[in-house]
Amino acid sequence: MNREFQSDFLVIGGGIAGLMFAIRAAEFGTVTVLTKAGSTEANTAYAQGGIASVWGVRDSFESHVDDTIRAGAGLCDRAAVESIVREGPEVVRELIRLGTQFTKIEHGGEDEYDLGREGGHSHRRVLHAQDLTGQEIMRALWEAVRTTPNIRFYDEHLAIDLLIESRARPDARCWGSYALDRRSGAIRKFRARFTLLATGGAGKVYLYTTNPDIASGDGVAMAYRAGVPIGNMEFYQFHPTCLYHPEAKLFLISEALRCEGRDSQPARRRAVHETLQSRRRVGAPRYRGVTSSYRRYSAPWRR
Repeated sequence: MNREFQSDFLVIGGGIAGLMFAIRAAEFGTVTVLTKAGSTEANTAYAQGGIASVWGVRDSFESHVDDTIRAGAGLCDRAAVESIVREGPEVVRELIRLGTQFTKIEHGGEDEYDLGREGGHSHRRVLHAQDLTGQEIMRALWEAVRTTPNIRFYDEHLAIDLLIESRARPDARCWGSYALDRRSGAIRKFRARFTLLATGGAGKVYLYTTNPDIASGDGVAMAYRAGVPIGNMEFYQFHPTCLYHPEAKLFLISEALRCEGRDSQPARRRAVHETLQSRRRVGAPRYRGVTSSYRRYSAPWRR
């Protein structure tokens, strides 16, 4: 049986972006959260290493900005970098207030956060929960969501398309979304004054990737069909280090591991050189090697 649901805010996606928005929005009205899988199945849950944020007394916003601009090879929007870096510590403090338990160590008789260092960073500034940071963040956020009265949650609901009043009008308003109840097969209509797409990326469209199966670009496709400008599609997150097995899914090897000095290549000198490089510098030689081999061994008509 088809049903219609009404709320002030509709959030499509149950990762860190969607859940933090839902918690904040609940102060101003009713919130509905849709996820196409289980409550804890989100890209966020697969994050391992941690969150980079200026935290140590010897670190600075200027240093973090410079590291980011350098790692971005000139492609970063400096205004966006400045904003994200400067807002970072307060967002981390909010996660802590919501119950996230980052790993601590004893130093000078007191407990302090164990700051890691990852590729491209000049200081230790990565807060982490052992090497399961994403799972710990999801645990804390879902506990907060479940204790917030104004939030309703529907898992196993796959958003199909946005409710647009008239796609022919450039100023047409969005009033929610259609969603498929994957358990019953029924189509539900979720109406809301404000709709947030927090569905993550589309990394799973690539044959070899460490992204989870749910990273299939649903939200991007819905936004595109609704006439929303789409940009920066080439910047989906990837990890240049993973464990490959021909009969199993690729397994992500944490960036924190190689940046603490563990070998990622048989040749020792190359491994040490790579430990503190950014993903771009680690991934680019591998890409060139793969494409070079492809051209060398491809069919004659492709040469």
